[in-house]
Amino acid sequence: MMFLIIAGYFLALSLLAFFMMLIDKKQAQRRGQRIPEKNLWSAAIFGGGIGAYAGMMAFRHKTKRTNFRVGFLMLAVIDAAILVWSYQTFR
Repeated sequence: MMFLIIAGYFLALSLLAFFMMLIDKKQAQRRGQRIPEKNLWSAAIFGGGIGAYAGMMAFRHKTKRTNFRVGFLMLAVIDAAILVWSYQTFR
């Protein structure tokens, strides 16, 4: 049960981060109001690393910025490791 709660949390934050990257990319193309970088980072840090990295790569958004490329990748790896650990611990 605990694994499902943890996985659901990571899924929700990853979906949020993924769609934040999509919205920010669309706003950048339209020169509209952007999502602040601190909000993108917050979503990634608090459990949405996998979604943030997937969104960055899927929409080719902020891929030229090294801190996003490396940072989101590292957060995605950490999130995946936490998910594997929680699965092995709470199954």
